[in-house]
Amino acid sequence: MLRSILVAVSVLATVNASFACTAVDIVAADKSVIAGRTMEWAFDMKWTLVSQPKGTEVTLSAPCDLNLPEVKVATKYPVVGVSAGIIPGGALLEGQNAEGLGMSGNFLPEFTQYQGVTKEDKNYVSILAFGSWVLGNHATVAEVRAALPDIKVWSDSSLPSGPTPPTIHFVFTDRSGDGMVVEYVGGELKMHDNVAHVLTNSPPYEWHLLNARNYLNLSTVGVTSRPIGNANVTAIGQGGGMIGLPADYTPPARFIRAAFLRHNIEQPTNAGEAIQAIGHILNTVDIPLGIAQAKEGDQVFSDYTQWVAIKDLTNNKLLITDYAHRTTYLTLDLNTIFAQDKPVSILVSDLPYPDAIDGTAALKP
Repeated sequence: MLRSILVAVSVLATVNASFACTAVDIVAADKSVIAGRTMEWAFDMKWTLVSQPKGTEVTLSAPCDLNLPEVKVATKYPVVGVSAGIIPGGALLEGQNAEGLGMSGNFLPEFTQYQGVTKEDKNYVSILAFGSWVLGNHATVAEVRAALPDIKVWSDSSLPSGPTPPTIHFVFTDRSGDGMVVEYVGGELKMHDNVAHVLTNSPPYEWHLLNARNYLNLSTVGVTSRPIGNANVTAIGQGGGMIGLPADYTPPARFIRAAFLRHNIEQPTNAGEAIQAIGHILNTVDIPLGIAQAKEGDQVFSDYTQWVAIKDLTNNKLLITDYAHRTTYLTLDLNTIFAQDKPVSILVSDLPYPDAIDGTAALKP
């Protein structure tokens, strides 16, 4: 079965892969910071929830042909995140640490080109170790912003990255509300303040910001009536100001849709309301099976929302759900997990999700 999954993913990776991930963050009135993301894929990637205790050893390596020494770094902070179990190397694509720094990795195919490492370089890390290194050793976005120019991030065919090229850009958010997008384009590091508080997939972040200019007409307030000749024609319902909001699942459309909602939704007052707000926004980019498809020969592949994670960076909590439990979230108190001194891992699909609550008794006389 694993072989068939690998073959299928390999085909998808070379043909029109969409990788429809969306990340959004929001700050409540009481300064609580919540960041959520969806993970879409066409096949079961054996997504695994993992904990990396403080002191976990992260290996910083260079491309094999350079024969540069490996450096082993013990992490300063415990981390909980999600990695793809079928990809060797355990690369984190999602996570948060005990200091309230959160990360989401979204795919950036066709545009990502990592940095070149030379024999003269002293600081380097492969893209597979990047997430663990950043979250394990940095407490804030400001620290990440200061550290990245001094280290080369690389990827080549020597990495055991599995069938899917690890072409990824990242959004980092901390409990102060500071956020940044990190991309490697044309072999150079690109860092952007996350002014949109949204990240999807290709093209790069700057393109999405420019594209937003095409939607300046959008408004939460629609026209209620308009005279046409002798008639006063009234609107048939609310929401007319959003005519033109893209409804498809391409990365540009999801970016505009999520950004419009993020910047127009009523500001939540606290962490609980902010979690609900993020959940509502992410619902608009949730992809059911059979809706977003690609075809190669006689094979049809369907992207779908395999899991959703919502990070409470202020209170060190994680809410997570998979496709089969989309109407219920499992909540984890990460302070308990951060205090553990041994790593733990479990498939996201094997988490003990709550059953639907039976409310029948509430209506009994």
